[in-house]
Parts: sequence; structure tokens; C-alpha cells
Amino acid sequence: MKVLKEVASWLIPVIIGLAIAGALKAFVFTRVRVDGPSMEPNLNNNEKVFALKQSKVKHLSVIVFDAHGEDPSAKVKTNYVKRVIGLPGDKVSSKNGYIYVNNKKIKQSFISDSERTAGTGNWTLASLQKTYHWGNGTTVVPKGKYFVLGDHRSVSNDSRYWGFVNKDKVLGVVKVPVWASNKTKRANVNSLAY
Repeated sequence: MKVLKEVASWLIPVIIGLAIAGALKAFVFTRVRVDGPSMEPNLNNNEKVFALKQSKVKHLSVIVFDAHGEDPSAKVKTNYVKRVIGLPGDKVSSKNGYIYVNNKKIKQSFISDSERTAGTGNWTLASLQKTYHWGNGTTVVPKGKYFVLGDHRSVSNDSRYWGFVNKDKVLGVVKVPVWASNKTKRANVNSLAY
């Protein structure tokens, strides 16, 4: 009986701790590993960040989403990390390296001029759909969907090539912990959303 009480005295707190950890991972946040260079210079390959599951997705939020079924080349259990440029109802276009949302030029201080101009290109949602054979000719981001781009535009496989991200595929909004990266890069991921 004494042995049973002793085992229970350490086993019950372990079980409670595991249950709390499981609940946090299921409903609050999860760890994410960035794979590839598409979010450089703000997130690097193999960098570990958090995805907050209950955070609201806004313009310039960095999100992690299940890419299977969004990008035709993405395998099952493949997650992408990208920046939200267009929300439902937004008209998105690009000209001379500048991104326009609802005909207003957005600030892209989170990437350099050369990164902005070398990889962004000139397009509208309609021209992208026609070129890459996705979508149905819509000129705005459809209800329940997002238009996303990688920060390293010249290497990013993003909405320009395969279309919109369904809201239901979003796993969370990415946040860089205070002990990781540097202050500017953290701010470029954590603080630009509006």
C-alpha cells in the first residue's frame, strides 16, 4: 500500500502535466520548424518558431498551413510558412516590385529593395490565374481564403503559382520567441500584422 501511494504521488503529477501539455499543443500553440529559404531573411531554414492557433490572421501575418491540397506538388503532412498579403475580398497586384492591396502600395520594409524587386514581378490575380492555370478568374481573394507570399520572393513557391490558401488549412500565426533570432527579424514576423 505504501509503495502504491509513493508511485501515485509522482505518477499523477506526470499524467496531469502530460495532459496539460497535450491540451496546449492541441488548442493553443505548436512548435514549427521552418523548412527551406522561402522566408529569408526573416526566418531561416531549420529555425524553430511557434504557431499560435487562436491568433487572428491579418494582413502581413506570417502563418503556417497544411499545404497538401493547396499546392498540387505538396505531399501529405507538408506544412508551409508564408506571409499573408491578401485577405478575403482584397484585390492584390504587383508592379515594379511593389505589392498593392486594394490599389494601395503596402510597406515591405521586412525585405530589402533587391529582394523585393528581383522576385516579385508584375501581375494581377487574374493574370496569375491565367498564366499558372489555377482559380476561376476572380479578381479578388475569395471568401474563406488567403493570398500568401514568401519573403524571399525569387525562390518562394507560393500563391502566385498555385492559388489561394483555405482558411481551414491554417494551423496558426507564427511567432518567433524572444530568445531566438534578432530584434529586427522578430519584429518583422511578430509585429507587422495589421
